[in-house]
Amino acid sequence: MSLLPIVTWPDPRLSRRCNPVATVDDGIRSLAEDMLETMYDAPGRGLAGPQVGAMFRLFVMDATWRDGRPAPRIVINPAIVAGSDETVAMDEVCLSIPGVTARVTRPARVRMRWTGIDGAARDEWFDGPAARIVQHEFDHLDGIVTFHRLDPEARAAAEEGYSP
Repeated sequence: MSLLPIVTWPDPRLSRRCNPVATVDDGIRSLAEDMLETMYDAPGRGLAGPQVGAMFRLFVMDATWRDGRPAPRIVINPAIVAGSDETVAMDEVCLSIPGVTARVTRPARVRMRWTGIDGAARDEWFDGPAARIVQHEFDHLDGIVTFHRLDPEARAAAEEGYSP
């Protein structure tokens, strides 16, 4: 395993939609393991393919490792298929936009379907921090960064405080 360089805004790869993973092979497994190592080292709770220059619909996450309960997940070709009507506004940070914290409103719960690293289909509801991480990382796969989730005034203020 090795650490990967994290792509930072405004790199154009962060604004592009990623390609589906065609096959879960050794290359994808190795990339996912490197992404987990990079995420923990950063230290973050999620990391998507484009954040390391890999333009695949793949992200890794671990919502509980900072609480001493590591539970790494590798998520391939995800689809968010449902979300709660209840929303929650919370501060978000992003490894690709270091030093910027932005308040983002998202559904409190989401249901996601994806393929696991073993090639098996998964389907699960997420809430709390895991729901936030899932949505944030899923956005990266569609070329959406935190700045895109802000109203124009909040975005201008956040961008003003950012220097790559």
